[in-house]
Amino acid sequence: MGSETQSILVTGGAGFIGTHTVLQLLNVGFKVVIIDNLDNSVEESVQRVRELAGTDRSRNLQFYLGDLRNKEDLEKVFSQTRFDAVIHFAGLKAVGESVAKPGLYYNNNLIGTLNLFEFMGKYGCKKMVFSSSATVYGQPEKIPCVEDFQLMAMNPYGRTKLFLEEIARDIQKADPDWRIVLLRYFNPVGAHISGQIGEDPKGIPNNLMPYIQQVAVGRLPELSVFGYDYPTEDGSAIRDYIHVMDLADGHIAAVQKIFTTADIGCRAYNLGTGKGTSVLEMVAAFEKASGKKIPIKLCPRRPGDATAVYASTERALKELGWKARYGVEEMCRDQWNWASKNPWGYQSQT
Repeated sequence: MGSETQSILVTGGAGFIGTHTVLQLLNVGFKVVIIDNLDNSVEESVQRVRELAGTDRSRNLQFYLGDLRNKEDLEKVFSQTRFDAVIHFAGLKAVGESVAKPGLYYNNNLIGTLNLFEFMGKYGCKKMVFSSSATVYGQPEKIPCVEDFQLMAMNPYGRTKLFLEEIARDIQKADPDWRIVLLRYFNPVGAHISGQIGEDPKGIPNNLMPYIQQVAVGRLPELSVFGYDYPTEDGSAIRDYIHVMDLADGHIAAVQKIFTTADIGCRAYNLGTGKGTSVLEMVAAFEKASGKKIPIKLCPRRPGDATAVYASTERALKELGWKARYGVEEMCRDQWNWASKNPWGYQSQT
């Protein structure tokens, strides 16, 4: 487990997956420094993590407001703490927005990460866990998705993840001291069991669950379901949903792996449940958990969306000793608990 002397830099640590992972890192005894530009998050989430971690552990958490594209911000953080590893979440992540604004995505995700690699090298911290995505599989020819499938992204967001994976591989090849784990997330949902932290996107959500949640609490009138004519049982697309606490534990497992395996190189792992659930099945499960009816509006498919994507999870089990523990019921239960306690997310309704 983490020792009090090991420090982890978490970029984008105020975000949805970041907050849950930071809490677990503190719980197992790491020191954590967050850098986040609060582009799609709020500082209140970090405050909640402190409260959940308790007085002793929250002493081990520091927050910097900063942007990875600004080298002065990175210099400030790296010059003040010696880091043992970096977990890199920071990045823009909306598929639709990336299609509309590719320049924004390439600028933010690529330049920010290149700067991060530069400062990690400069300060001798050559261990990284990188947030990749199942989008790197594109429209897979067969499922489940196995880590050594040929990669092809179908939108600019996915391409930023794909390019960054390639860059990571090149950096590690050039300097074998680097140890890099690429975690390909499937669809993170749910929230911490306390209902104190959860997903709180700004604007209209791009992902299914926060969208369902906003309909359930009355913030949005109906749920748009994109694609009702897919070649699936109920016509809706199939995805692999994973509880955010399982995902957080996957990061702990990846960090431990990096500390204990000198020759890991640059290695990719899927983090998913290995089971596909259709969009309409997810809606039904959420209705059951919340006791709310979710009005839906069937819309045409979105460009760049695949029919069915779910993970092969064998490598993560075999090499990281990790597997998802929670099912769709718990995901919906915890998501609703967060939503009903925080109908307007971290902000009180103004």
